[in-house]
Amino acid sequence: MSASRAGGVSAAELPALLAAIGACRICAERPVGPPLPHAPRPVVRVSPMARLLIAGQAPGMRVHRSGLPFDDPSGDRLRSWMGVDRATFYDVSRIGVAAMSFCFPGYDAHGGDLPPRRECAREWHDALFAALPQVETILAVGKYAQAYHLRRLGRPVPAGASVAATVGRWRELFDLEPRIVPLPHPSWRNSGWLKRHPWFEAEALPALRAEVARLLLT
Repeated sequence: MSASRAGGVSAAELPALLAAIGACRICAERPVGPPLPHAPRPVVRVSPMARLLIAGQAPGMRVHRSGLPFDDPSGDRLRSWMGVDRATFYDVSRIGVAAMSFCFPGYDAHGGDLPPRRECAREWHDALFAALPQVETILAVGKYAQAYHLRRLGRPVPAGASVAATVGRWRELFDLEPRIVPLPHPSWRNSGWLKRHPWFEAEALPALRAEVARLLLT
């Protein structure tokens, strides 16, 4: 099963779809561009119950090893932003996680993580989100997730728009169904970004925590 063969995937078919994603080796065997430089290990955690979904960029090496999304310092910061503990974060009946790339894409020449693999969104994402109609709010972390989900919901990111510009639209994007909450990547490398944009912590984070609490407590 793939997105091209599963356009009508329903919530009842979600287990089969997740099994197919877990067995996927497209980026190693039929890649778009250079093949994945290591064995695939797709990381995705969703359920038919979770009303909140985190759409990130791609797993890092630590997540590749553990199989747990955001199992790293970036995850610690994201949980702090959301106001949740690890137990709540990893309760898949309450919070789902589906990044733009399900596998760690590898490192670039400078030791940074490569961009998300394009194969995942092309093969799986449309079918996956069609099978999650109960999701009310998506935390779109980083420019790749923001571009995909806003385009999917008919509110595309303008060409050349910065992450700051997209995150700055957070009030406007609350009107979408599902709601989109655009976030910068919680990497500690982005600490400078947070200092340059103090409105994010002063205005956007309280709204984020209120939305997370609404979804988890009602």
